[in-house]
Amino acid sequence: MTSILPGPVTTRARQAARRPRAVTRRTRDLLLTTVTWLAVLAFFFPVLWMVLTAFKPENQAATLPPTFWPDVTLDRFAAVFERGMTPYLINSASASIGSTLLVLALAIPAAYALSIRPVRNVRDPLFFLISTKFMPVAASIIPVYLLLQSVGGLDNVTWLTILYVGVNLPIAVWMMRSFLAEVPREIIEAAQMDGAGLRTEIFRVVLPIVLPGVAAAGLICFIFAWNEFFLANLLTSQIARTTPPVLGSFVDGRGQFLSILSAASTVAIIPVVIAGWVAQKQLVRGLAMGAIK
Repeated sequence: MTSILPGPVTTRARQAARRPRAVTRRTRDLLLTTVTWLAVLAFFFPVLWMVLTAFKPENQAATLPPTFWPDVTLDRFAAVFERGMTPYLINSASASIGSTLLVLALAIPAAYALSIRPVRNVRDPLFFLISTKFMPVAASIIPVYLLLQSVGGLDNVTWLTILYVGVNLPIAVWMMRSFLAEVPREIIEAAQMDGAGLRTEIFRVVLPIVLPGVAAAGLICFIFAWNEFFLANLLTSQIARTTPPVLGSFVDGRGQFLSILSAASTVAIIPVVIAGWVAQKQLVRGLAMGAIK
């Protein structure tokens, strides 16, 4: 009887056929990694150059060719605070933190009602929420301006915070709904069988599970509020002025002072960088929660 077991020649042939595939896969992975790093560096380089420019003297900030080994100085950062940037940073922090907390306080129960305990015709309120993002902010600024003017809300941090809540709430509700949809129904049913009320069900059972999603939604809302320029520029003048509109004041009729502008921009991004660094693990886990069903 002829043996049907593969011989040495057949085994070597299979190994030789697999070797080019493995080399091709490694080459593809290496190429993808290289392209990814090049894209990351391309996006990150302007920010890095801005930070480096902030430590240059003004006469070396705009030289051609660029000065790669400047005389490092902290004078531009001192000049930023001498021009009174601290109150604007406080206004930005108040509006951003306050609006983020209010958004989460409203978005969590709303998303809970739209996912775990769905209301009738759930698509209608979801469409209504997202439809508020269809209109550009510039198209509604005149009615908003006249409304705030009639109630004395111009140049007021509290009213600016309320506007940020309206701008970020639809995004937070949609994000939280996708996170809450990931919660296993068996856990909720077990809590209900144990006699848990609605408040206990939300705050002691569901929220600990979706805490990374809450952190992700909160961080995104904070970033959007901190970087918002249009409303803050048109609805505030001096008392409630936030950081983004103030950055434009570092460019005046005498020219563009790149070093002090870079220093002010570096100071402005520090809170966002710190918030992202603190919540990076929760952010990655939270964004991954809604990606896979």
